[in-house]
Amino acid sequence: MLEKYKYHIWLHVIVLIFGFTGILGKLIEASSYLLVWYRVAIALIAIAGYFILIKHPLKVSKKTLYKILGVGVIIAIHWITFFEAIKQSNVSVALVCFSSSTLFTSIIEPFYFKRKIKAYELIFGLLIIVGLYFIFSFEFKYVVGMLLSFFSAALASWFTVLNGVLIKETNSKTISFYELLGAFLLVTIYLIAKNGLDINLYRVSTQDIKWLLILGTICTAFAFIVSVEVMKKITPYTVTMSVNLEPIYSIILAILIWPESETMSYGFYMGTIIVLATIFLNGYIKGKDGKSILLKN
Repeated sequence: MLEKYKYHIWLHVIVLIFGFTGILGKLIEASSYLLVWYRVAIALIAIAGYFILIKHPLKVSKKTLYKILGVGVIIAIHWITFFEAIKQSNVSVALVCFSSSTLFTSIIEPFYFKRKIKAYELIFGLLIIVGLYFIFSFEFKYVVGMLLSFFSAALASWFTVLNGVLIKETNSKTISFYELLGAFLLVTIYLIAKNGLDINLYRVSTQDIKWLLILGTICTAFAFIVSVEVMKKITPYTVTMSVNLEPIYSIILAILIWPESETMSYGFYMGTIIVLATIFLNGYIKGKDGKSILLKN
């Protein structure tokens, strides 16, 4: 029985790990820029070591490389705004607002894949807006975090759709490596422009180092490697529905760890139910169509 469902179990482990990313974003005290810089650097080293071990080729054309690095820039800004959203609000608010990526994808995807927007996508988009309106109305004190999370969700949708285009040119492993490299280069340039070469401005606490190692190795490198293998064995429908559990896992973990700051108002949970129910319904229909993208935070 365990052998039969091992890939399904691994899928939920990966989704739970992605959900834990938001928890780490709150635990790590370093700025969002340093957080992302260390995360990407650690993940790059880990994945490069794995590629050397399996002798995975990284050769791509210059044109494709520039495209992938460009997407990496989008990913860097997405991660920075995602973690800053958590710092400006909390895990629950940031993750639910981030779920609006479904709405943004329904707008962006048809443009790149030259198809019409489907009626159910418009309906789901409106339902998500209704759910987010409830959250916005009852948790207005977190407005900055909400706006950052919306922006992060839009960027996440954009790079996910772009990956759908790039996957036609090269394999997913190579794409992910160079995207991480693009993200690392952007944040490095920004930090050097802001802080210069003063090493003291790049220091983080011992406690942060522990969480950053977990974020870079387990939540990024390990999750990426295993998710690629899992998606080869499981149907798009199952993957799509399972990934929709990510915000639920994050919110449950956050409430268990920080019950005082993460327990929200009645209106927040009303809006959350509307948003998540819409996302699951969208995932069900998309899964039946054979479409699935595993989105990593």
